[in-house]
Amino acid sequence: MLQIDLWKRIVIWGTVVIGLALALPNAFYTKVETANDAAAAIELGVDTTENREIAGTWPSFLPSGLVNLGLDLRGGAHLLAEVKVNDVYEARMTALWPDVRDALRGERATIGTIRWNSEAVKNGELRVQISKPEGMAQALTIVRGLARPVVSLTGAGATDLQVSGDGNEIVVTLSEAEQQATDERTLRQSLEIIRRRIDEVGTREPTIQRQGVDRILIQVPGIGSAQELKDLIGTTAQLTFQPVVGRAGSADGQAGVGNEILPSVDEEGVFYILEKTAVVTGEELTNAQPTFDQGGRPAVNFTFNPTGARKFGNYTAENIGSPFAIVLDGEVISAPVIQSHIPGGSGIITGRFSVEESTNLAVLLRAGALPAQLEFLEERTIGPELGQDSIDAGKIATSVAFAAVLIFMALSYGRFGIYANIALTINVGLIFGVLSLIGATLTLPGIAGIVLTVGMAVDANVLVFERIREELKTAKGPARAIELGYEKALSAIIDANITTFITAVILYVMGSGPVRGFAITLGLGILTSVFTAIFVTRLLIVMWFEKRRPKKIEV
Repeated sequence: MLQIDLWKRIVIWGTVVIGLALALPNAFYTKVETANDAAAAIELGVDTTENREIAGTWPSFLPSGLVNLGLDLRGGAHLLAEVKVNDVYEARMTALWPDVRDALRGERATIGTIRWNSEAVKNGELRVQISKPEGMAQALTIVRGLARPVVSLTGAGATDLQVSGDGNEIVVTLSEAEQQATDERTLRQSLEIIRRRIDEVGTREPTIQRQGVDRILIQVPGIGSAQELKDLIGTTAQLTFQPVVGRAGSADGQAGVGNEILPSVDEEGVFYILEKTAVVTGEELTNAQPTFDQGGRPAVNFTFNPTGARKFGNYTAENIGSPFAIVLDGEVISAPVIQSHIPGGSGIITGRFSVEESTNLAVLLRAGALPAQLEFLEERTIGPELGQDSIDAGKIATSVAFAAVLIFMALSYGRFGIYANIALTINVGLIFGVLSLIGATLTLPGIAGIVLTVGMAVDANVLVFERIREELKTAKGPARAIELGYEKALSAIIDANITTFITAVILYVMGSGPVRGFAITLGLGILTSVFTAIFVTRLLIVMWFEKRRPKKIEV
């Protein structure tokens, strides 16, 4: 006898209702998206009347998850960037000079005076000249003592510095193992910082992944142009706090060894001579928020981590009455005189900011500074019109496939075909419901996966209905024929769909980008189509059979 327990019916219909409810927001995509953006702005502190009104346009008791549209559907920007890892070598050598200087200072009787070549660091070398070459052996021993073990699995047992002598110069470079470890850290840090910067502005489902040894692929749907994206991620936002040596009449003035000349942002034509070695850097920031100074002007409040707070506090305690420059991306935005000891590791950056500029600066500082410059090798802007064309083409393809399948099933299997069509409609809704639930991104290949799923979804019903036809020929009653049809077709349905699902898994694991989008929709489509074919269609047939109790059925 055909029989489905009450609890099973509740589970089946409950799953259908939940799935369709999750898919519902996609039918009102623009409205829900706008409401979600307003709600997100309120959570970030922009609690305006307009945002509250927009957020209230979509009922809070309804699901609000959407299927994110990929770059090819929504439009956006595509960048391929190369990370200039040599910049990190230069920074490491520059930062190493004070340690080398301090280490050698106590041996001046043996090695004489010491001086470094600030130009050599551009080649990733630290060259320190000593006036008594006969003390070179002692100097090399001291500098080699500054080497530390390489922190990486591949560099186990190696040290980070390679020290040698060249005439009267000590030459310090990063060892090969340290260079490899540094390259890996730089790429990972760049990936994370780019991701954080893009996430800060609320873009949906960006693709940020490493390609090759030193390249990063960045695809951001919904952003205006490739230049806008470059402006967002290419800004280094390198904040440093450097001692002021004096002022210069122009950028071409004499800075002196170990110093640099940087322009003032607020004072036109004013240049500061600063020590190159920063006391504290933006890497030691833990937070930065837009605020207003005592005069009501936009500013940025910042907080250091314990290490940075200690450095900042010690320096201000020892240099009361001296100017102290706050440098952002090679420009002095402020050079206040230290009035007193500043403990606690917090402060405020003031300047000629607008509210928007102070907010953007806070975003960049929170995300951190890029460890190295990016060179953009490829950039593309995909307009929303092209994406809309893809969406329209996808809608047409899906509609044609859907209509053709519905007509075929209705003509071939009559009433049972209609039930299969109802299940197929539910199946498409469930696909979008699951995609919305997991926050998946729908691309053009993803639409192809849905179209393919629509064609494949009725396979299971065809197997069942054909088996029912065969069972009816053996003179069994309709109830028994339906029951045997589902039982005997089940193994074939599972086998066919498992092989296709394995293919989808392999495509997802081995592929990337559009291939993964296709694999996701195909895999989810297989799961939902099996559910609707085995459970939903059968339940619809059982409910009809229980109500009509026909003596004869035609499939």
